[in-house]
Amino acid sequence: MPSTTSSSPVYASAASPAYESYTTSASSSSSSESIIYGTTSSYSPPRKAWVDPKSLANCGDASQIQGNVSPYVKQLILNTFIAYGAGDEHCFGHHVAKAVKFVDISAHESHEKQGRMEATTISEIVVSKNMLNGAGMLHGGCLAFLIDNTPLVALGLIQNINGVGVTQSMNIMFHSPAPVGSCLRIISTSIAMGGRIMSARCEVINKKTGSVVASAYLNKMQPTVSKL
Repeated sequence: MPSTTSSSPVYASAASPAYESYTTSASSSSSSESIIYGTTSSYSPPRKAWVDPKSLANCGDASQIQGNVSPYVKQLILNTFIAYGAGDEHCFGHHVAKAVKFVDISAHESHEKQGRMEATTISEIVVSKNMLNGAGMLHGGCLAFLIDNTPLVALGLIQNINGVGVTQSMNIMFHSPAPVGSCLRIISTSIAMGGRIMSARCEVINKKTGSVVASAYLNKMQPTVSKL
């Protein structure tokens, strides 16, 4: 299960040259924290992807991100988030996305789902003035933008499926306000990854008070490249 221990995350520039092999249990020479998930023997080449995490340049330092996926997977997820989620300084939400810090990226086999893999990402952000609405609280649109960062990219990398999709639907329940200065913990977990449709759930928690700010379910899909 992903660690909930707070860390001081930064972004990484070096990447492992290849995936480690996925194993169902830790080897005798490694602890459970060092289990690495990677390719499986049943790999089949995916169709052409519109955004390929493995083709993106390294962005920042992933070395302080906790979790049991390999450093290479962590780096690719970070690259995808910065390149695709944040974009350049002229893109919507760029400054908000750059303030997001990943603290944990993990995967495990779900007993309830008969051993199917689940991936979880945990990130944090401090609410700043440019994220507020007129009432001085975190804007709902900004919250939706933060929730849209899903763990599906991680699960896709583990299973050799492209998990970078466009959002098809998002159902958000707003539970409590978040004023400026609040440190939010964004916990996102994959639900399912089909041939075209992928789904995830998310909770946004005020780290200081423990109150749930928002919860959400969202679906993503792989777009047809010829239509982009």
